[in-house]
Amino acid sequence: MSAEKPRIIVKRIVKRGGRHHGGAWKIAFADFMTAMMALFLVMWLLSTTTPKQREGIAEHFRTPLKVTLSGGEKSSTSSSVIPGGGADPTHVDGEVKRAEGDADPGRMEILKKQLDEIIENRPLFKQFRPQILIDITSEGLRLQIVDSENRPMFHLASARVEPHMRAILREIGPALSDWPNKITVSGHTDSTPYTSGDKFYSNWELSADRANASRRELVAGGMAEEKVLRVMGLSDSMPLDQADPRKPINRRISIIVLNPRTQERIERENIGNTGAAGAGQLPVEAPRSVPTSR
Repeated sequence: MSAEKPRIIVKRIVKRGGRHHGGAWKIAFADFMTAMMALFLVMWLLSTTTPKQREGIAEHFRTPLKVTLSGGEKSSTSSSVIPGGGADPTHVDGEVKRAEGDADPGRMEILKKQLDEIIENRPLFKQFRPQILIDITSEGLRLQIVDSENRPMFHLASARVEPHMRAILREIGPALSDWPNKITVSGHTDSTPYTSGDKFYSNWELSADRANASRRELVAGGMAEEKVLRVMGLSDSMPLDQADPRKPINRRISIIVLNPRTQERIERENIGNTGAAGAGQLPVEAPRSVPTSR
């Protein structure tokens, strides 16, 4: 038997150029670079704005335009993350409607921005800005002018208005007059006892006199007198700094632009009912006959 010859296998390796892997990665990379450029552009723009402008931008995104102008549709009862975003698909018959006053926070925000702009843009207010506090409470928009140890609002132990306080109130008066809401004016003192010789005059009378003096300056500045619903003196009963009741910041004038709900409540509680007895009217006792001597 003849021996088999071994087979010789020749393997030829063909070298080819690199394959084309497509351009999908380029699109993803371009999107990434666009997003990064937009991010840095936003960061640069924010770095050039003032704190008040940044607050306004944040408020714009927190409160959509529809809610700002009209309160939105069922924004108080909607579970949507976007208030006022349209019809509520979970609405069922018998849902309680929102009170009319609930739409007012948007208007209070607009008034707050207007007052902030007046204070920021007018040279008169720049040096007094730390003494002016503006916030929104359950009653409406509250503007407080607080005292300073170096720059008091009134003469010592007196309701006589200092010139800079008079200028502040007369500048604010016209802005408040442009709104239909009524206001309340409250006077506050610190806890230092009033000692000026008159035993019948205390911090209660002093705070009331200062509140009324502030009302007169608002009216003198152009605010309609009928806009004032209530003037109160609260003495030291509501200190702004409870840790130090004698601190100058506790001496202040508080002006509240009332929202419709609070204004209606105050008027309802303080205006007498002229209807029939039994509908909130106090019973009137019939006059008794008194015998006369003859």
